[in-house]
Order: sequence, then structure tokens, then C-alpha cells
Amino acid sequence: MAETTHDQAKSLRKIMAPPRPVKVIAIASGKGGVGKTNVTVNIGVALAASGKQVLLMDADLGLANIDVMLGLHPQYNLLHVLDGSRTLEEIIVEGPSGLKIIPAASGVQKMAELTPAEHAGMIQAFSDMDQHIDVLLIDSAAGIADSVISFTRAAQEVIIVVCDEPASITDAYALIKLLSRDYNVDHFHIIANMATNIQEGRELFNKISMVCDRFLDVSLDFMGIVPFDDDLRRAVKRQRAVVDYLPRSKSATAFTHLAKKIEHWPVIKQPRGHMEFFVERLIEASLDIA
Repeated sequence: MAETTHDQAKSLRKIMAPPRPVKVIAIASGKGGVGKTNVTVNIGVALAASGKQVLLMDADLGLANIDVMLGLHPQYNLLHVLDGSRTLEEIIVEGPSGLKIIPAASGVQKMAELTPAEHAGMIQAFSDMDQHIDVLLIDSAAGIADSVISFTRAAQEVIIVVCDEPASITDAYALIKLLSRDYNVDHFHIIANMATNIQEGRELFNKISMVCDRFLDVSLDFMGIVPFDDDLRRAVKRQRAVVDYLPRSKSATAFTHLAKKIEHWPVIKQPRGHMEFFVERLIEASLDIA
């Protein structure tokens, strides 16, 4: 009886609570090896350090490594959510500055071969969560796999991480082309990683922007750069986020600057109509409450 009363009270609090907008951001890259996950982790830690409630989902389902990058040892991961043995809330682990992380499995072929329906089901599992968060970061896999499409379509904003290599540029363009042409995603933020200086970063952005302007109907936003930094390498070897380990380093300063930009992005109040299950549940859209 007491348990039933508790459940009813919990449900009532959910109904009575005002809508809580959440920024849902997918971070992707055209190819691997450009530092996408490092960018995601450090932006997440920087946002959490500023007082935001941040949840980071490792959506590189078959080759997950956020837990390794931060020296964490989660007991459960998304594989346990898929088999029904755990809920999303039960697998969350805490990282630096209170950053909350949803770990995925690494080296598990089943996770790398999920169908689009299984991706949608996993996204829908967020409807059972009772977490109060300000920002949800999705660290997607590299490339154009089904999971990348599913999670980028489930987000409000998409960040593409690139570096000054021909393959990185061409593959980033291919990802943008696919998302815009086939899935109506028309706005992207670009981060130039491992850049020598801001001028090099802008030149890299311009290369992508010129091709997109010529062939695609999209808008690109240059977020900034993450400079090449030996301190960042030291942090990686220590399994630490550089924002937490060496906060005065060049790269940590850049990540903090990028996080501040994200803080000023407006929050979309309702889903665009693609697959934004995250938004539909997490902001408890005012149309549903009214």
C-alpha cells in the first residue's frame, strides 16, 4: 500500500511539474580518429562544471570508449537495457564535475548491428527516466551508420567535428549531405579539432562551407577550434578530461569557450517532427501538459 502511494505521488509530481526544457545535442564526425569523443567528453565536463545538469550518452554502440577515457568501470551498460535487465537510470555512472554518463558496450557485435527499430526502441527507453537535466549530449559513432542517423535525428542540434585532413573533410561533407538530403536536417555546427590556430580552423570551415553552399541547402555555423595541445595528450594518458585535469591549458580553455557557446543556444520547445523522442519526453512539452 505504501509503495502504491509512493508511486502515485511520484506520478503526481511529474504531472504538476512545469516543463523543463532540455538541450539535446548530437556530436558526430564523418570519420574516426578526429577526436570526436574527446571533444564530447570535455564539453560535457565543462558544462557540468558551470553548474549545468549534463547527461552524456555513449552512442558509439559497438566501440564505446567514454568509460575508458575517464577511467570509469561501469557494472552495467546499454546492452543490459536492450535485454531488459536494467533501466537507463540504473546504468548511469558519474564522471568529473557531476557529469552523468550512459555507457555503451565495447567489442560486442550485437550492439554494432542493431536495426533502426532497435535504435528507436532504445531512444524510447528515455521515456522511463526521471532525471532532471539541462543538456543531453549524444556521442555518436563515426561515419554514416544507422545509429548515427537515428541519434542525430533525435537531437535538436548537430555538431560535426573535423580536422584538417582530406578524408575528414570529404567524409564530413558526406554525412552532412546524407542528413540534409534524406532526413531534412538542415543546420550544423562545425568544430575544427587539432587546429594550429583560429585562422587554420576558419580555413578548414570555409572548405566545407563552400562545397555545402554549392550543392546543399544547409546552414553551417563555425563554433570554433580546439588547438593541438600536448596537455590534452597528457590528460588522455591519465584517463582524465583535460578540462578537469589541466583547466588552464590551451585545449581546456577552448572547451570551456565552446561550452559557453552551447549555454547560450536557445532551447527548442517542441520536437521538429523527426525522431525526437528525447525532446518529447524530457521537456514534457507544454502541449501535452496543457
